[in-house]
Amino acid sequence: MGLIGIFLSLFLLMYLAYRGINVLILAPLMALLAVLMSGGAPVLATYTQVFMKSLGGYVTTYFPLFLLGAIFGKVMADGGAARTIAEGIVDKVGANRAILAVVLACGVLTYGGVSLFVVAFAIYPIANALFRRSDIPKRLLPAAIALGSFTFTMTAFPGTPAIQNAIPIPFFGTNVFAAPFLGTLAGLIMLIGGTLWLDRRAAAAAGRGEGYGVHAATAADSTLPEDADLPGFASAITPVVMVIALNAVFTYLVIPNMSAEYLAEPVYGETTLAKVAGIWAIIISLTAAIVAAVALNWRRFVAVKETINSGTMGSLLPIFNTASEVGYGAVIASLPAFAFVRDAVLGLFPSNPVASLAVAVNVLAGITGSASGGCRLR
Repeated sequence: MGLIGIFLSLFLLMYLAYRGINVLILAPLMALLAVLMSGGAPVLATYTQVFMKSLGGYVTTYFPLFLLGAIFGKVMADGGAARTIAEGIVDKVGANRAILAVVLACGVLTYGGVSLFVVAFAIYPIANALFRRSDIPKRLLPAAIALGSFTFTMTAFPGTPAIQNAIPIPFFGTNVFAAPFLGTLAGLIMLIGGTLWLDRRAAAAAGRGEGYGVHAATAADSTLPEDADLPGFASAITPVVMVIALNAVFTYLVIPNMSAEYLAEPVYGETTLAKVAGIWAIIISLTAAIVAAVALNWRRFVAVKETINSGTMGSLLPIFNTASEVGYGAVIASLPAFAFVRDAVLGLFPSNPVASLAVAVNVLAGITGSASGGCRLR
């Protein structure tokens, strides 16, 4: 019954979230459903001592990254830099390679620290017009945006400030540039393989005579005026490059040479510099990039204060949605049935721990309902 409860709660979590029920209320309810079906665990104690403790711990550790990423993305969008970068890549790649242009534009922005949620909305109008002009089925547009935003730059390429790359830092004492060769190789496989697959689907659709299609205009189709005062490409790309460059400088040169014995004190969590250096480097680099993006495009903002406030508020729902799913995952991980699944997947390849870990992370992330939650299980 415990295993059935886990899968039933996961199914209902996905289905009801898809039907529009907010994850903030849905995640604890589904977690407690799994607890009730497992039997034996105290419901209220599980909610306050497991679910909420895990939720709060996630927010405490990673909120600065969500906050700064959302502000940076909003600043890049409102200042016109995101559009300049996207259009510049389209011009270089060519409109005849619309899918590749969209993937690369999303990849550059997310790799540079712009929130993937912001990238999706910032790139959509440009990508939509490009797909229409190239007569590529619009149904392939979400896949192109997802490939560029949610795959190789979020999970593989070394140096990415994405939260999935930052989660292992406190546990393993690594940094965001860990495993550079394997990360680059995995990222290239995702980028090249995904683009080739999308090109193949577009060619198959063209062979059937399927084009862009007839679609009603939506509010998301609106863009800045064609004659909008946009920054030059060099100015637009500078904050993005700063995120990656400063991240490397502080990760390898500045922070490791800092005196941080005070971190061993209880008031600072009795931790070590190695466990916080990676997150500190991301915070510093994103902050500097925000300042640079505002300074370089100051006159292009209608109201800088409103842009920053909007970015700030835009970070709250993503962080608490993710933290709620992490809380759900923590509850699932506390159940006896989860230990059975964990031990089974970890022992699949006794002679190959890397393969075992790869399978285990995917399976555990799946049954806990969250990539972030699955990464944190150890």
